[in-house]
Amino acid sequence: MALGRRAALGLGVASIAAPALGQARYPDRPIRVIVPFPPGGTTDIQMRVLCEGASRRLGQPVVIENRPGAGGSMGATALAQGTRPDGYLLSVMPNSIFRIPVMMARPTYDPMADFTWVIRLVGYTFGIVVRADSPFQTLAALLDHARANPGKITYGTPGVATLDVTMERIAQQAGGLRMVHVPFRGGADNIQALLAGQIDVSAESSSWGELVLDGRLRLLATWGEARPPRFAMAPTLREAGIDIVNSSPYGLAAPRGLDPAVAQVLHDAFKAALDDPPHLAVLERYNMPMMYADADGYGRYAREFYEEDSAMVRAMGLKF
Repeated sequence: MALGRRAALGLGVASIAAPALGQARYPDRPIRVIVPFPPGGTTDIQMRVLCEGASRRLGQPVVIENRPGAGGSMGATALAQGTRPDGYLLSVMPNSIFRIPVMMARPTYDPMADFTWVIRLVGYTFGIVVRADSPFQTLAALLDHARANPGKITYGTPGVATLDVTMERIAQQAGGLRMVHVPFRGGADNIQALLAGQIDVSAESSSWGELVLDGRLRLLATWGEARPPRFAMAPTLREAGIDIVNSSPYGLAAPRGLDPAVAQVLHDAFKAALDDPPHLAVLERYNMPMMYADADGYGRYAREFYEEDSAMVRAMGLKF
């Protein structure tokens, strides 16, 4: 019985990994996935575990390449600039890739024309954190201080055109506050700068989680619809009087023109890996919500978000 089940599972893996491009079997060599952030952050950790599961199903290594910088858009730029649509290079696509071209005088890609959307994966739990010895016990206290001391509060984010957009929206809703944005190359650098006292506040995904639980950082607010169970001590932005919700789902894309059969193979392998126990454990550890959508659903989301986000960026006058 067990042997039969193993044989059936083996056939399942083979069926995922063997569509044809002409006479070629796909995939027949390693697949690269660009993570446009440094090693050690939540996206990097989550994708490494997910790619291990996808690799087992595809029968080839799925290798992470970290390319931080440019607000998380290095992967999108790589896909758009001459990369063959053969299924051997993918990129994680954070929501910042939709706003960055709107902020540039000479965009390096078109988010509506240059990509094949493969699968939407998960989202983030974002939050605003300070050091445990900070005088700010609540978000209201922080915003009050910023209001009384324009330009004195410094806050870090994982890069330009990332969480600074939401922080600017928070400042506007709080009456037009002025705080100083300090962009880093990723979440690990952002949190380390906060711990070192180089900045006053960090806006970051839940890489702060264990530091909050062990008392080294204080969580002032999270950005989702509801309080995460492990961090129910802090209000959501809405509960704190700021009408903003941000969970920022992300997924994988390939260059424009990817063969639909290859896209389906990739989709199926990564979708199956989403439910692997090691991956679910990472999502629980970092309070990352599952936000799966297939290629069509991800494409619809991309169009809708781009329309909404680009309008907001233009209205706010954000430019590089």
